[in-house]
Amino acid sequence: MTQKVAVLGTGKIGEALLSGMIRAGWAPADLLVTARRAERAEELRTRYGVAPVSNAEAAKTADTLILTVKPQDMGTLLDELAPHTPAERLIISGAAGIPTSYFEQRLAEGTPVVRVMTNTPALVDEAMSVISAGTHATGEHLAHAEAVFGAVGKTLRVPETQQDAATALSGSGPAYFYFLVEAMTDAGILLGLPRDKAHDLIVQAAIGASVMLRDSGEHPVKLRENVTSPAGTTINAIRELENHGVRAALIAALEAARDRSRQLATGTG
Repeated sequence: MTQKVAVLGTGKIGEALLSGMIRAGWAPADLLVTARRAERAEELRTRYGVAPVSNAEAAKTADTLILTVKPQDMGTLLDELAPHTPAERLIISGAAGIPTSYFEQRLAEGTPVVRVMTNTPALVDEAMSVISAGTHATGEHLAHAEAVFGAVGKTLRVPETQQDAATALSGSGPAYFYFLVEAMTDAGILLGLPRDKAHDLIVQAAIGASVMLRDSGEHPVKLRENVTSPAGTTINAIRELENHGVRAALIAALEAARDRSRQLATGTG
């Protein structure tokens, strides 16, 4: 049976998901989109051949609704969807911090909800999407969510109690690497390299290190030790990182991101 999927609030991540699904074999005729601006909706129709609809129409006709609006806009969207969403609709939420219970309380009794935290590498099909089941979501619902988000990268199932930690670590994770690359580029300039050469050196080092982490099966400590020879340049750099509390700062930063994810769930802050 053909499954119709609607992406509601099709911004950058929503569009990346839409594009990935089409490349993975979904027929554009089975995909619906909603957008706040009419020009944006028409742009999506032209680019992908999908049908722009209203939120209410999506709720009435799609088998799966993927909600990609900002957390602060979710309440308004659910108020609009609730009168039109039957209990058998699968709801997939991509909003940081909002638990599945929030949706279950506002939609028809028994509505299956799956919570997903993806990240911006979805734009290049290298996302990490963390998936959790709500009270009424079955294994089949989770498998469907994995098929959708697997179109733009890898997926991982976790209990919902771990979602805030996953948001801090993976959802926000790319920003930490960009921040580190920015700082290392500035350091390269300080050491006498042109910005473009410093950037190229660091980006390729990051790509190479990432592939080794993914493919070697080695613990990161072992990989670091392979670069760290006695009395060499690397150990001197590592000592300075430890002296400046970089490890502790990273832990504190991730705790702060996790706490903010929890605040988003309560609507505080």
